[in-house]
Amino acid sequence: MSNFSVIREFVLLGFSHLHEFQILLFAFILSIYVLTVLGNLAIITLICLDARLHSPMYFFLCNFSLLEVLVTSTVVPRMLADLLSTCKTISLADCLTQSFFYFSLGSTNFLILTVMAFDRYVAICRPLHYPTIMNGPVCVKLVVVCWVVGFLSIISPTLQKTQLWFCGPDIIDHYFCDSAPLLKLSCSDTHHIERMDFFLSLLFVLATMLLILVSYVLIVATVLHIPSFSGRRKAFSTCASHLTVVVLGYGSAIFIYVRPGKGLSTHLNKVVALMTAVVTPFLNPFIFTFRNVKVKEVIEDMTKRLLLKDAEAHR
Repeated sequence: MSNFSVIREFVLLGFSHLHEFQILLFAFILSIYVLTVLGNLAIITLICLDARLHSPMYFFLCNFSLLEVLVTSTVVPRMLADLLSTCKTISLADCLTQSFFYFSLGSTNFLILTVMAFDRYVAICRPLHYPTIMNGPVCVKLVVVCWVVGFLSIISPTLQKTQLWFCGPDIIDHYFCDSAPLLKLSCSDTHHIERMDFFLSLLFVLATMLLILVSYVLIVATVLHIPSFSGRRKAFSTCASHLTVVVLGYGSAIFIYVRPGKGLSTHLNKVVALMTAVVTPFLNPFIFTFRNVKVKEVIEDMTKRLLLKDAEAHR
């Protein structure tokens, strides 16, 4: 490697080609980001404050909302800074740190979604055993396992990336340090890391999606045997929000990280990645609010109490 200059700093190209629209894009993404953080924090606050939401389903939702805030926060602030800056450089250490947290949190997110599907399966298919199976200690253990496995699984590929040589070019054609664009810049042999990345994609995306599909097949089979229409409707409504989020989250992840030839359409990947990093975390609070009867009841009750307090204060 003595004939090459080693690169330890990169330029995040981002949306530099949209010269005249960068200010407009900054304002749009900033608005979405603020609403995303506020919306997910509102869900976490509701779950923590109202005893009606102190159940396994909402405990998992609380963790999911926290993950959504953290995932989008690993990417969006840096993207916003780059949209206003002429200097879009990022050190290799910062790049790998961002990549590690993005994929660790993302992997944990998929595991939490799988646990949420299992929770719905037990609630609908094994209702008499639900309090025993999904008790407090079990729920805490499931969440801890999701976080630990999500983070531990990304340590090895991240450490291997620290051993790579980068000798030019130094431009990452993305708005964050995604794995594939970074590996394309290395002059080392990256086949082993690429295979590991693909295996982890299969594990955390396709394998968890398969488990969720199996859960919902069993749920649908059970619900169809419920004699009353109102009973079937109530059972389906408890799963609707989760299933909508699953479709949104897995659709974009499969397109970017699992499909063949994924490295050939970088510009398209950047647009689709906005779904995972920006749009989906923004939509999730609205999905869980508008499609969940109990959450809507809690919001209405809290709003009424706040209005009453405000009215009493002005008397």
